[in-house]
Amino acid sequence: MKKQIIFFAILSIALVSCKEKATSKIKPANLESAKERDAEISKGSAVIGFDKTEYDFGTITEGDLVNGTFKVYNKGKTDLVITNARASCGCTVPEWPKEAIKPGDSAQVKFKFNSRFRRGKQHKTITLQTNTEKVTEVLQIKGFVEPIDIKKKKIKY
Repeated sequence: MKKQIIFFAILSIALVSCKEKATSKIKPANLESAKERDAEISKGSAVIGFDKTEYDFGTITEGDLVNGTFKVYNKGKTDLVITNARASCGCTVPEWPKEAIKPGDSAQVKFKFNSRFRRGKQHKTITLQTNTEKVTEVLQIKGFVEPIDIKKKKIKY
């Protein structure tokens, strides 16, 4: 019993002395930045919205280029950041805003689809990496590419 009392006494002295050392190491500047960070976190994650999530380019002729745009809205209370945009195919090239989108503001995600060597029904996606709760958002691009008759029309490939 004596050993247990001595052990707990030494342990409580060690804990109290560690606490004093730890609190003396806290810098006021770090406390301020932590308060700012916590205030930003309490706003919640960014919320993304779109004018549309699917772009139908209709029927085009093989070799045509399609330029399209998706409008992106920040419906949250904190900045919306799109860190990356990745297309499902090399024939589609996305362009996204690199700077943060402020709450209530909007921006555009643009893309170019090259139908060269593409025939028939087309379905491509652009996956956005964001700081939203869902993290990824998928935009759809679809349409139909009519093949060209090489005998009737000269095409340089």
